[in-house]
Amino acid sequence: MNPQIAKDILAIIRAGSITGAAKSLFISQSALSQRIKREEDELGTALLDRSGQPVTLTYAGEKYMEAMHQIASISAGLRNELHEIQDEAQGRINLGISLQRGMQLLPLVIPEFARLYPRVRFELMEYGSATLEKMLHDKLCDVALITTEPRYADLEYDLLETEEIILIAARGSDFAKAYADREEIPIHAARSETFVALTSGHSVRAFQDDLFRHHHMEPNILLETNSLEAAKRIAAEGAALMLCPQVFITQSPEVKDKVRCFRIQGNHYKRHFYLSYRKDLFLPRFMVDFRRIVKSKLTHFEA
Repeated sequence: MNPQIAKDILAIIRAGSITGAAKSLFISQSALSQRIKREEDELGTALLDRSGQPVTLTYAGEKYMEAMHQIASISAGLRNELHEIQDEAQGRINLGISLQRGMQLLPLVIPEFARLYPRVRFELMEYGSATLEKMLHDKLCDVALITTEPRYADLEYDLLETEEIILIAARGSDFAKAYADREEIPIHAARSETFVALTSGHSVRAFQDDLFRHHHMEPNILLETNSLEAAKRIAAEGAALMLCPQVFITQSPEVKDKVRCFRIQGNHYKRHFYLSYRKDLFLPRFMVDFRRIVKSKLTHFEA
């Protein structure tokens, strides 16, 4: 089994076509097709179903990729264990983290970590929490800092902090003037308001969709963005309301001073922020220390 072929197949599935995958891999379509065909000929079975769009895995292809993920996991774990045995603090962390959390935590965590483990390298995967959780489950990522509710039995969820989602509005807006700062209000009070929203794949968006669905609301969405930073700044300037984790407002003085924050009546949902990883992953000493440093920085924020 060829690890490069597994990477090629993964690129094809993500792109939905061999042509799109070839572009992302910076090789010709014919070269990529030939590599896959040689592997299929050697195995005696098709790995890809090319009959429709997007290209999908055959049953044999699913088993092939499942085996490759297991081999990669065992290989990574063995390398880490051997480094531990040799007492060599070296290795790699395939870290999943959202762009916003990365802006918040990485400038504080990485310098301290690098002083302890200068030979450990990071490979960042910057997506929303829902996407990262699925990537962990699919063994495409080693460890991730995610906000979610545990849903996969094969993952470990190490709770780091709990936070509340609030409604924010620019202080000068008519909506904000109608209520006191920190007042608890029913979400249907904002039924006729315009919202700025995060794109699907973010846990905040999942909460927002569930909240509106529960209250039979169809909000007017001004725009969707993958950047929580951009969304809260748009809300702070009065263009729209926003549902936002409280932690991202209290830690942003330039936004905090421009908005009023409202608790949502009847909202028992709390966002749980986890360091999550596969249960079959060997955790070397440097990963244990990485978790400790992250936790210390979050405690610093709370203080």
